[in-house]
Amino acid sequence: MNEAGGIYKTGYDAGSASEAGTPKAAFPGARESARPRRLLRILRTSTFRLVALYLFVFALSVGAVLGYTYWQAQRLLHVQVEQTIAADVRGIAEQYAINGLPGVMAVLRARMQNRTPTGGLYLLADPQGKPLAGNLPRLPEEVRGIDQSGWVDFLIRVSTPAGPRTRHVRAYYIRLGEGYHLLIGRDIEQLFQFGRIIRNLLFWVLGLTVLLGVGGGLVLSRNFLRRIDGITATVRSIRAGRLARRVPVEGSGDELDRLAESLNDMLDQIERLMQGMREVSSNIAHDLKTPLTRLKAQAEDALRAGDETHRRAALESTIAQADELLRTFNSLLLIARAEAGQARAGFSEVDVAEVAREIAELYEPLVEERGGRFSLDVPERARITGDRQLIAQALVNLLDNALKYGKHPERTLEINVSVRAGPDTVELVVADNGPGVPEEMREKVKERFVRLDKARSKPGSGLGLSLVASIARLHGGELVLDDNQPGLRAVLKLPERQNGEGEKHATAA
Repeated sequence: MNEAGGIYKTGYDAGSASEAGTPKAAFPGARESARPRRLLRILRTSTFRLVALYLFVFALSVGAVLGYTYWQAQRLLHVQVEQTIAADVRGIAEQYAINGLPGVMAVLRARMQNRTPTGGLYLLADPQGKPLAGNLPRLPEEVRGIDQSGWVDFLIRVSTPAGPRTRHVRAYYIRLGEGYHLLIGRDIEQLFQFGRIIRNLLFWVLGLTVLLGVGGGLVLSRNFLRRIDGITATVRSIRAGRLARRVPVEGSGDELDRLAESLNDMLDQIERLMQGMREVSSNIAHDLKTPLTRLKAQAEDALRAGDETHRRAALESTIAQADELLRTFNSLLLIARAEAGQARAGFSEVDVAEVAREIAELYEPLVEERGGRFSLDVPERARITGDRQLIAQALVNLLDNALKYGKHPERTLEINVSVRAGPDTVELVVADNGPGVPEEMREKVKERFVRLDKARSKPGSGLGLSLVASIARLHGGELVLDDNQPGLRAVLKLPERQNGEGEKHATAA
């Protein structure tokens, strides 16, 4: 505050408010009407919209906090000024009550002579408004004609080293006896300056928040759009026939990387299916050409044969080979149905142990007829959610495979069927003591129409293990071929499920 009577010696001017302007915040500039197409794409991304939403909420929160702080600070400072003026009013009122108007004039003149650094503004004027004492040059227009005491705000012009300046004043006006005027106030220009500083700070903070938020949103959206463009380009390439293309993965582990990995897994599966279709077409043309040619030759031979016995034998052979072809096509249909996931709609609770016992009853006599030994090791129950018919078909295929190729010239045939219920999976195992499958061929033999050289002399289409592998994938499991030392150990791993009571199934030996 300035000293009383120090700078308040120029004339009063109740003119306009302070001429100091408020600097504008640095908001992002208005967009040009012709925006680049890529910028429009960035602005339309969900990332930019999400950033804009968070930016709006954040700016609103910052504005509310700073606005409330400004309002409370202004209120507190105004209360302090009014309390100071009220204390001054009480002191001068006491002098007026004791000594009347001369006492008030004496107090004011004493304060002007002592130049007490209180920062107070005083004026005692006669009924015509002529100043009698104080440091205000004249009675402000705002108090003329007022018949009752109260608070009043007005402007004054003061001299400063930088030239004349307009100052804000808060004062208390008192109408004394016989029409005299008493004005006691304080210079509150610093409060207005503080308010301007807070308002400027609010505008700058909000402006920088918007600027940085929009800039950050553009950067994030550009990165997001770049990665989406990569996915789109990959999809277009694949649609054009380049099935080997894959979605780029940046290694950040974010949701886009997870999406890219899922898409790549799907594309790998699609490529495998397409490759499988090509192989099936090729294999069908190759492997079925011979039996179809043989069928035709036998039918023609039967037509030419004059002997009824020879003709009947040719027809019976034709029927047998036709049945074999039908089994091949049925296997292909089952594989296609399993890989397409169509059978999943009919899933229900299946007891794998019960299925194993039923199939074992059929195959145990067949093994014994060939001079072999058959053993069964299953728990009381091992339940999963799946297709009972397909699981039974898988076990039949594994047992057929063991019967056909599990016999070693120097050993008695031994086939063991076992079921193991673990913490996460139910394993259906068929093991034999035959020649086995070389390690480098164990994945290959699970493909369609693939047969080992030593197995080509025996009947079969090479679809048995392929069907088992497809059934395993349909159930979310896998077929694992391992060394039984000696022989082959085929393990069908199926995801385990809990029963209706939420308890794990028994895993009895």
